[in-house]
Amino acid sequence: MFQRVLIANRGEIAVRIIRACRELGIDTVAVYSSADSDSLHVQFATESVCIGPAKAADSYLNPNAILTVAKQTGCDAVHPGYGFLSERSDFARQCTELGLTFIGPSGDVMDKMGNKSAARELMIANGVPVVPGSDGALETAEAAMTVAEKIGYPVLIKASAGGGGRGMRRVDRPEDLTAKFEEARAEAVACFGNGELYLEKLILNPKHIEFQILADRHGNVIHLGERDCSIQRKNQKLIEESPSKALSAQLREEMGQAAVKAAKAAGYENAGTIEFVVDQEGHFYFIEMNTRIQVEHPVTEMVTGLDLVREQLRIAAGLPLSLTQEDVQLRGHAIECRINAENPSENFRPCPGTTTFLHFPGGPGVRVDSLLYNGYTVSPFYDSLVAKVIVHAPSRLEAIRRMRRALEEMLLEGYPTTADFCHLVLHHPDFIKGQYDTGFLAAHQDTLLNWEKED
Repeated sequence: MFQRVLIANRGEIAVRIIRACRELGIDTVAVYSSADSDSLHVQFATESVCIGPAKAADSYLNPNAILTVAKQTGCDAVHPGYGFLSERSDFARQCTELGLTFIGPSGDVMDKMGNKSAARELMIANGVPVVPGSDGALETAEAAMTVAEKIGYPVLIKASAGGGGRGMRRVDRPEDLTAKFEEARAEAVACFGNGELYLEKLILNPKHIEFQILADRHGNVIHLGERDCSIQRKNQKLIEESPSKALSAQLREEMGQAAVKAAKAAGYENAGTIEFVVDQEGHFYFIEMNTRIQVEHPVTEMVTGLDLVREQLRIAAGLPLSLTQEDVQLRGHAIECRINAENPSENFRPCPGTTTFLHFPGGPGVRVDSLLYNGYTVSPFYDSLVAKVIVHAPSRLEAIRRMRRALEEMLLEGYPTTADFCHLVLHHPDFIKGQYDTGFLAAHQDTLLNWEKED
């Protein structure tokens, strides 16, 4: 096992990784920007080093500064968390070249799966169902028009290097396609430095279902069941749960096997997520693979009893998986609510500020992953996620009730958050019945906000 791990990230995920390392007896090195000098991960790590100013491009996205610290502090591995450099293949290669173990897949596998259009081609070649669309990247709007006419509108233009809804445009009519194509290309270049685009049929209001996989270097690949991530706004997830009420045992088995097949096709190693959409007839389609730990990984940890970060560390150290597919059992039900420093009543405007009072919920089956403490100032320079509240209970209804109770217990003063909005979603009849899809918030957001005003 490793002796010392550098964590190339910040916030709650950095704290999460530090905890796993500490339980394994591994020293940790935290890197931080000048804006994060008072952050929890800085205080919890064995050693902490400032790597630059607040701007992410000069600190958390500066691989040379991070790797210099890793070598100077005697680290033997680097954990990238999620976001920032976590899916940068060149960063993974730099780690390897310097004799550092990158805790994640190789740069070559990242290139293979990180490019969405190339991943589609790989899945098609290996018999994994994909959404109908272009066979690869599209050079021109005219080429996109030809594909759209063949598969029918509405369609989605997507960035090959995209993520988080960036470089993505919905097109409902042929006359809008050229302008949307150029918009998507410009945004893709600005966000990812890569303007390559592809096109897919838009599956209207599907369920967004993702499967967690683990793969070691000994050829073992397993899945740990699914997470339903359909409660999302503008492709940003807000509430996740496992297992999904929408999946039968047979469909879960089919999708799990497809997820394993996808990981094997990529020659994948470490933790990853295979993302699918499921249409209203129960047909599922591969959309992408995330080659890192996910924000919502605690949901899977709660229903499987596994520590996914611990598994990542074991796999990266060359150890075989600690369990087989037959050992995996989903017990009970888990739900996660993302608590963002945002004001839902003002179109979810980010609201950084100082935490003047904080009390997290507790009790049976409640977990909170967070970067917050009393007096902590949420920075305007980074993502607005400040906490994740996760609950586990024997049944879905009990989990819903437990999450409601947990959010009612949570006291956070100093700035608005999405906690109350999540609480309202948990009371909506369609959510309670499990009859929701990716169009849920778009359809019900105004109603939910009006409920909040009435309260």
